Amino acid sequence: MKEVDLTHLPDMVLVDNEPVFNEPWEAQAFAMVIDLHQKGAFTWAEWASALSTEIQGSELRSYYQHWLCALESLVTVKQLTSTTALEARKTQWHEAAARTPHGEAIELQSD
Repeated sequence: MKEVDLTHLPDMVLVDNEPVFNEPWEAQAFAMVIDLHQKGAFTWAEWASALSTEIQGSELRSYYQHWLCALESLVTVKQLTSTTALEARKTQWHEAAARTPHGEAIELQSD
């Protein structure tokens, strides 16, 4: 398993060398990046560069919104998915959220 050095990431908040999350989706986005990196989808330097570019070149967002946008950008550049597939998944997510009663887990239908 590849180790990652979180101290090289811009604006990463760490407590006792562990990332701090405000919402569950932030932890999930973080985990996706770590998993893809460990599977060899991109190097840690590529990830840090994509995240830095996103933070420096876009509107003000929360740190993990930048994180998610950088992930979407990197996976399309690496051709792991397409922007069309990402947009379709976002639409599926919003539709599933709209039909899910408050307090229940949102479930996406399998493709």
